[in-house]
Amino acid sequence: MSAYIALVPAAGSGSRFGAPSPKQYLQLLGKPLMWHTLSVLAAVPAITRVVVVISPEDEWFDCFDWAIPKLEVLRVGGASRAASVRNGLAALGAAGDDWVLVHDAARCCLTVPMVERLIARVADDEIGGLLALPVADTVKRATSDGHVSKTVSREGLWLAQTPQMFRCAQLLRALKDGAEAAVTDEASAIEMLGLQPRLVEGEAQNFKVTYPADLALARAILASSKEG
Repeated sequence: MSAYIALVPAAGSGSRFGAPSPKQYLQLLGKPLMWHTLSVLAAVPAITRVVVVISPEDEWFDCFDWAIPKLEVLRVGGASRAASVRNGLAALGAAGDDWVLVHDAARCCLTVPMVERLIARVADDEIGGLLALPVADTVKRATSDGHVSKTVSREGLWLAQTPQMFRCAQLLRALKDGAEAAVTDEASAIEMLGLQPRLVEGEAQNFKVTYPADLALARAILASSKEG
């Protein structure tokens, strides 16, 4: 029987955030931001391992008491997300047909029901799939000088989220075969094999903390969830 393994690449420096530490270690409700992410994944009954991939030069991880069941750390992070995921997959020691759910460390407002929805919809899929949101806003294409070139039809457009769930062996092959510069997420690597991952509708709160203002929104969402 295939296992379900969560893999969280967290080797980035968070340079766009402009903080003194990588954003995954910024304090959020008294815990590192990434603690909230890892805790949700560990709370999913079907997931047997929660593996975080950090840089070999990471000076922050050991400064915190994670105390999260199922948590493992691999210090094999690379210079890019694709490299970190590829190195993590190679170091997992998982079976080729095990499902790996790759999730952004900075998507800390994930919930257990979201993950369970993904697993329920994708477990019988031959390819795998990902959480995503249909584009609801009007989409504009810009000129090089910042004017509107044209309005783009949003029909059939989705915004990719994570987790993205694929078989370990197939994802590792896709990341080895794909041109790294073109791999923006795991689904894009799978697509380069000529395959079509399944889209599973996610939720707006599953956003990626990228800029300082995002941290306040994440704090409000998590605080509201705890109060509820």
